[in-house]
Amino acid sequence: MNFESKFSVTVNRIKSNIIRELLKTATAEGIISFGGGIPDPETFPIKKLSEISNEVIMNEYKIALQYGSTEGDPELRKQYIRLLEKYEDITCLDEENLMITTGSQQALFIIGTVFLDEDSYCAVSKPIYLGAGSAFNQRNPNYISIPLEKDGMNLDILEKELKKLDEEGKIDKFKFVYTVSNFHNPAGITLTLEKRKRLIELAEKYDFIIIEDDPYGALRFEGEKMPSIFKLNKGERVILLNTFSKVLSPGLRIGVIVGNKELIKKMVLAKQGMDLCSSTLTQRITARFMEKYDLFEEIQPTIKLYKEKKDKFMESLEKYLGDLEEVDWVRPEGGLFSWITLPEGFDTMEMFEIAKEKKIIYIPGETFYVDEPERNTMRVSFCLPSFEDLEEGSKRLRATIEEYAKKKGLPLKIK
Repeated sequence: MNFESKFSVTVNRIKSNIIRELLKTATAEGIISFGGGIPDPETFPIKKLSEISNEVIMNEYKIALQYGSTEGDPELRKQYIRLLEKYEDITCLDEENLMITTGSQQALFIIGTVFLDEDSYCAVSKPIYLGAGSAFNQRNPNYISIPLEKDGMNLDILEKELKKLDEEGKIDKFKFVYTVSNFHNPAGITLTLEKRKRLIELAEKYDFIIIEDDPYGALRFEGEKMPSIFKLNKGERVILLNTFSKVLSPGLRIGVIVGNKELIKKMVLAKQGMDLCSSTLTQRITARFMEKYDLFEEIQPTIKLYKEKKDKFMESLEKYLGDLEEVDWVRPEGGLFSWITLPEGFDTMEMFEIAKEKKIIYIPGETFYVDEPERNTMRVSFCLPSFEDLEEGSKRLRATIEEYAKKKGLPLKIK
């Protein structure tokens, strides 16, 4: 049978997740991977989760093993509101402002479903978090890609593009700006307080929504914590996305959408057609964990470990790449990632074949764009490799760069 003739336009637009394909190599013997942005499994509170899981199944099975509401477990939403009040000073919420999702990826898919049509516009960072691009692509919107600077999106360019849409009479088709506010994936940078306030001003002026994705905000190693865009705007035109994947366990598959009650109602309708409800079991386990333990206190050892790994990685990059002109990288204050930029003429996707031979894995930067990519970039993650591998991997990365430059006849200037 010719299945091709039966496929929808949407599914034919979907491309394989290139990170998943590239990381298949990472399991080979001797490979050092800077690729996946996955937490170190040794940081998972396995004993505490095991005990709570047993208690929930034995004592609350009538709820935890049954269907639940689309909005999410009320116990979990209650605990999450308490957490936001305590750590984010967000005090304007009740349970109707929250919806639990099956991971942040479902939240992004719901955002696309609720807001985007083929004639819609949305602004995203350049580079963009791949999961967001994958979710939004299925709606086939018109993207406005805004370059990232060391302090976040270039808002001068955003304002210029908004003015242009306004002059063309299309501003009503502009739906939202999507931003990862803290320790950006893939770029590692953080949106400054000044830019957060200005983004809100632009949203009010041009009447659009801000989608604030903040999966890494709790993983701050250094520097001053900043109020969320949601907090600054009192949730009036900001939708906050969060997840338990980086602070508890990705296997629980729990994300959270926080927003205006009317928007949440629409998102509930979209979610009903996707999965009816997220796992009641993992939601109740998470709720009881938060009830019994202070989630942010529990992750302090994890933050300490990641900071030590980040420091080691930055030291290793300086040792092996620091003498190269036109090579730069982000020095993050938190999160899981750094972003390396090589000289013009380098193509990190093409260079990936040499990297595999050297047994070092990174994610080529071109995977993080919805339009013309910058091919001389790469995302690297420091959270999973050992301290020894962070050193050795940086050394292998230097060897990879040198061999690629020699093969392509590209100059490598020494400072």
